[in-house]
Amino acid sequence: MKKKILIISGGISKERIISLDTGKQVGKELSKNNYNVKITEPDFKLLDVIKKFKPNIIFNALHGQFGEDGYIQTILETTKVPYTHSGIISSAIAMDKELSKKIFTKNNILTPKYFLYTFNKSNSKLISLISKKLKFPVVLKPLNEGSSVNVFICSKSNILKKINLLREYKKIIIEKFIPGREIQAAIIGSKKLGAIELKPKRKFYDYQAKYNSEAKTKHIIPVDLKNKDYEKLMSLTLKAHKKIGCQGVTRSDFKFYKGKFYLLEINTQPGMTNLSLVPEIAAYHGISFIKLIELILKNASAKK
Repeated sequence: MKKKILIISGGISKERIISLDTGKQVGKELSKNNYNVKITEPDFKLLDVIKKFKPNIIFNALHGQFGEDGYIQTILETTKVPYTHSGIISSAIAMDKELSKKIFTKNNILTPKYFLYTFNKSNSKLISLISKKLKFPVVLKPLNEGSSVNVFICSKSNILKKINLLREYKKIIIEKFIPGREIQAAIIGSKKLGAIELKPKRKFYDYQAKYNSEAKTKHIIPVDLKNKDYEKLMSLTLKAHKKIGCQGVTRSDFKFYKGKFYLLEINTQPGMTNLSLVPEIAAYHGISFIKLIELILKNASAKK
């Protein structure tokens, strides 16, 4: 019998459904390959489940808040059981869009200009502030959500309406919109896995474009880039992965515009569903789904 793998999925974030699907797909594949698998929620019973099941490795299949922001990682480190993906600090940094942008900028990785907006301020001067600092259109995004949850592209005409939809968050990022091609690239361990281009039918690669097959987003692989541009893309992806201090698998989201790559964000818990990009990139490069999962398991550690 192969190793005992405990998969944690579900959770309380807005990405719960995606997490459940990731956990289901990973569990199904591992079971097919004779692993002893158990899937559990990250609830008050979690530590008891870990104690009783005695897994060799914990596969973190959570997405969004609590699952990829350092919280669950803090709990898992108390168990001394190796767990997959990034650790406490790197997860927290990657999930915080402002903090990660500061690290990108410090390390000469282009990222769109932005400013932080807090909802205790009056928005009466917001339009003039944006016009002065960034110019329209702009992108509104929560400081610490994933999967493009509650992300909006805004013009002068709809900015005040859209910003009011985000009042549940204390702070948001207002970012300059970068046109151009949407390209995403993946790293596993210290290996450059590959890249994929996305052509969504929607305005941009939002939550629906990512997870709804009816959105009919076009996936293009291999990406049509000159060799030097492709190498630059993958080098930037690995650089971001290392500078944030990530482990295991990550996916970085870029815009390619006028010959330059702009890093939007890095994802430390990329999905593993039927529509997810990392398995698709891996498959193109001859890495089967089970092999990809085993590579992720291989990179697991108890203290990060």
